Amino acid sequence: MTARAADRARYDRATAPLDAPLAIVDLDAFDANADDLVRRAGGKPIRVASKSVRCRALLERVLAKDGFAGIMSFTLAESLWLARSGFDDVLLAYPSADRAAFAELAGDPKLASAVTVMIDDPAQLRLIDESREGGREVVRVCLELDTSLKLLGGRVRVGARRSPLHSPAQVADMARVVARRPGFELVGIMAYEGHIAGVGDAVAGRPLRS
Repeated sequence: MTARAADRARYDRATAPLDAPLAIVDLDAFDANADDLVRRAGGKPIRVASKSVRCRALLERVLAKDGFAGIMSFTLAESLWLARSGFDDVLLAYPSADRAAFAELAGDPKLASAVTVMIDDPAQLRLIDESREGGREVVRVCLELDTSLKLLGGRVRVGARRSPLHSPAQVADMARVVARRPGFELVGIMAYEGHIAGVGDAVAGRPLRS
C-alpha cells in the first residue's frame, strides 16, 4: 500500500462514525507545510490568507508559530468577526462597500485598532465617512498598488486590473489624499506580484510534472 493510500485508509477509519459532509485536517501535514513556508520566507513574516484557511482554530494554530504575523481577510464583515474573536492584525484584501460594517468599524475602538481596510480611490474614503453614523474612530487604510505589466507604451497590459494606482506618482498622490483627510491613517501599501505570474499547468519553458 502506498503512503497516500495508507493515509486515505486512516482518514476513512477516523471518520467512519461521522455523517457527511465533513472536513478533516492532517495536523502533522499542516504543521509541516507551515514550517516549510517559514523556511522559504527567509525571515520575512508571513500573513495568512483567511480565505485559504477557513477555520478559526487553524488560524490560531498557525499564527502561534514563529514566522507568521496577521491575517489577510476576504470581506469586511469577516474582518470584524475575526477582530472580535481576538485576532489583532487583520488586513482586508479588497476595497469594500459594506456601509453597515464600516459604521461598526468606525464606532468601536477595538475593531478600529485591529482592522486595516484596502483602498485605491478617494471615493472609498468618502464612502467610509458617509457610513460612519457618528463613529469617530480613526480608520486604518492600506493602498493597493497595481503591478500588472504595461508594454508598448501602455497599449498592452499583462495581468489583472486590480487597482488604478500604477505609477509611483499616483500612489504618492493617493497617500497625500489620505494624510490630509481627518479620521484616517495610512499604514501600508500592498501589491500582488501574482498579477503577471503564470499559474497554468502547461507554462512555456517549464517541464510538466508527472
